[in-house]
Amino acid sequence: MIKRLLLLIILTLSVLEGWSQDPQFSQFYANPLYLNPAMAGSALAPRATVNYRNQWPALSANFVTSSFGADLHLASINSGVGVLVTMDSQGMGNLKSTDVSALYSYQLRLNEETYVRMGLQGTYATRTLDYFGLTFGDQYSNQGYTGNPTGEPLLQNGIPQVSYADFSSGAIMYSDWYWAGLSVHHMNRPNQAFSDLEIARLPMKTSFHAGLRIPFAGYTYLGNEIDREKTISPAIMYKSQGKFDQFDAGLYVTYAPMVFGAWYRGIPVKKYAENINNHESFIVLAGFRQDKFSIGYSYDATISTLGFGSGGAHEISLSYLFDELTPKSKRFRRKDKQLSCPKF
Repeated sequence: MIKRLLLLIILTLSVLEGWSQDPQFSQFYANPLYLNPAMAGSALAPRATVNYRNQWPALSANFVTSSFGADLHLASINSGVGVLVTMDSQGMGNLKSTDVSALYSYQLRLNEETYVRMGLQGTYATRTLDYFGLTFGDQYSNQGYTGNPTGEPLLQNGIPQVSYADFSSGAIMYSDWYWAGLSVHHMNRPNQAFSDLEIARLPMKTSFHAGLRIPFAGYTYLGNEIDREKTISPAIMYKSQGKFDQFDAGLYVTYAPMVFGAWYRGIPVKKYAENINNHESFIVLAGFRQDKFSIGYSYDATISTLGFGSGGAHEISLSYLFDELTPKSKRFRRKDKQLSCPKF
């Protein structure tokens, strides 16, 4: 009961003070539409993705996030379109959110080697706060829990729910050997408060992601030899949302059809509070990519003060590429270059 009471306090504070933050994925390149709207259509073929993450499974107040995406490239108009559905459950399922997004991107060719994609995203989001199974202060006496129904006014109107529109944008520059992207989510800072008497604006989230693709076995062109890829890809990502920020640094090793990766998440030179370090997790990844199918698994080992007892985080990604819709004409083929970043 104490855990449930503490969870209620956390949920209430997040509603009243606007401490909301976005769910995160460790395999962010395996969820490209979630990372950056500019990646819509970047596979140059119809693509479907599924992602699942369970964070801190050893705690009752864990986070479970799932997403389903689909996108395709329209070569005749140098564009990409996509849809993304993201579902997040916090605590014991008491705070839930569902986001449905439509994405559009446009591709520019700067020179023979360099391309730029720019994207926009519109989202319709719904959040619900379910108090079922929680206990409140008026249900306790000096002898403990009474079992009597609560008179909490928040429950008088049923399950609180709020819906709102949300807008995001992004851009990415890339060649065969590097990529660098920037995305800005929640540009309109939508109000997430469940009550008309409160304002809880979702802070903007800014993300910068970049990396290199370094061949080590005579590998040349990504499009021609993707099934024989042998590369090392150092990469970074920095995210900032509200008063919090986060830095990821890692390395992918691709020896087709296998991909392995290791990441560190945290900012060791910065502390948010006294005696609280800013080490978040160490992440390991294994992926398999064959023909048009990819599957990946990653584990986040918690190295923050929360400790290994949290259970870390487990994440699974699935991706499938369908047959290309691109016309066979060379006039269209010359405009296209596959994004060089890893697929996990």
